[in-house]
Amino acid sequence: MNPYLTLFDIAGYVALLLWGIYLVQTGIQRAFGPRLRMMLGVALGNRISAFFAGLGVTAILQSSTATGLIVAGFAANGLVKLVPALAAMLGANVGTTLIVQVLSFDIARIAPVLVLVGVVMFRRDNATHIRDSGRVLIGLGLLLLALHLLLAELAPYRELPELWTALGALSGHPGLAILLAAVLAWAAHSSVAVLLLIMSFAAQELLPMDSALAMVLGANLGTAINPLLEGSARDDAPARRLPLGNFLNRVVGVLVGLALLHHIHPWMVAFTGDNARAVANFHTIFNLALAAAFLPLLTPYAALLQRWLPSDPSKTDPGRPMYLDSAARALPVVALGNAAREALRMADTLQTMLHHAREALATADRKRIAEARRLDDVLDRLNGAIKTYVANLDQEELTAEDRQRANEILTFITNLEHAGDVLDKNLLNEIGKLNQRGLSFSPEGRRELDEMHGRLETNLRLAASLFVTADPRAARVLAAEEDAFRDLEAKATRAHFERLRSRRIDTTETSALHLDALRDLRRINSHLVAAAAYIVEGRGEPAPGSEPPSSDSTAQSAPE
Repeated sequence: MNPYLTLFDIAGYVALLLWGIYLVQTGIQRAFGPRLRMMLGVALGNRISAFFAGLGVTAILQSSTATGLIVAGFAANGLVKLVPALAAMLGANVGTTLIVQVLSFDIARIAPVLVLVGVVMFRRDNATHIRDSGRVLIGLGLLLLALHLLLAELAPYRELPELWTALGALSGHPGLAILLAAVLAWAAHSSVAVLLLIMSFAAQELLPMDSALAMVLGANLGTAINPLLEGSARDDAPARRLPLGNFLNRVVGVLVGLALLHHIHPWMVAFTGDNARAVANFHTIFNLALAAAFLPLLTPYAALLQRWLPSDPSKTDPGRPMYLDSAARALPVVALGNAAREALRMADTLQTMLHHAREALATADRKRIAEARRLDDVLDRLNGAIKTYVANLDQEELTAEDRQRANEILTFITNLEHAGDVLDKNLLNEIGKLNQRGLSFSPEGRRELDEMHGRLETNLRLAASLFVTADPRAARVLAAEEDAFRDLEAKATRAHFERLRSRRIDTTETSALHLDALRDLRRINSHLVAAAAYIVEGRGEPAPGSEPPSSDSTAQSAPE
């Protein structure tokens, strides 16, 4: 037989194995991701419930990395304490052992049935969850088929001296076996795939059992490397605590396992009698032992991590994104949630800008104008960061609902950014001119502007709420504010003209600036209403009847 062709065959079966695992994970994430995320967030109250929640969610998602991204996001943003977050990761590590246990049995016969049923379900394109479930079954079938073909391909090489020599070299060097498996798990982003390969080689007795068990330790270590490296790219200490804590407890477990390996190896073989089952059982026992050892110690362990990685109070740049975790882009349901939370930070920033502008009108405080202008730069930076983050998501991984939510986020932040531009380039300029000339609006004019300002701040809070809930009732209330603002502007304009006709000096001197300020407040409100209209219409609700911002706006309200 041609060794090169055989090598390509094995590589192809490994690729099919990885693709099967990928289909299972993405199918489950698409079908159940949001609900699993919600369930995990609710369960992260104490270490015991967090442990079992991490175990259950990972058993369903078949990815401790996906679970880790969700939990790390919660922990980094202060939504969950470090102790239950670490407990959830211990549970996630145990959860990865379940699929390995199932696949250690010879169930390859059901692979064609799984693929057949999966394809039938996937073809039902009118039912999203059924299609996603079919994707899972196809992935499981391909995974089982790849394992069966890989075992068959390796069988003739059981007596090949050169292969025995190469793999036998690992027998006396467990450290090398650990390093090799760790690198493979890191490169594949999956400990499950590496463990299945180890099981395949062990089942054909091509890999000595002491080396196979050492490689199990390495695979458990390697899968903790990626979150650590990706988290380190962020200069946020709280975001690095969880991946570092998860990595260090794996290191401790691997060192203890390595020290006891020569005692464990004969016992595991005698206990199971089957090499593949021995690999699966050792993987389960390792993670259960690690959880049992660390669960009681999580409180001092978390305190130690917080001491090593303290929060830096000097890093308070408001323009730096807080929630846009680059590692989460592999999981759209998490990434879009992060982008939405950053969008709400933009809403808060615009709210503060409006408050400063309102106070500057009332008190002629130049510091308020300067602070509002500084916040417009923050608004622009956050808008750019969110757009880039959402645009870099893998479009093939997004469901129809994901794409709709991505468009909602982009539309919302674009309208906020345009509203900030109107405030910065127009309204603040008018207030600045008023102060430079030593002028002041009439008492009646100040009251009119203050009333519109207060109403605008309320509408911004309503728009932010609508962005989260997509409640049609809130949309109708906000859409009605478009007409209300036009009426307020018309009423204030008529009152202004009445004061002009009475030849009041304070009105005559500030007439142009006053009318421009009225128009700018109405334009800002129009951007908020436009964002609301897009969200509700995109969800299939009746259009709220809003009018898009007028053509004199600084930019269009739809995202590019």
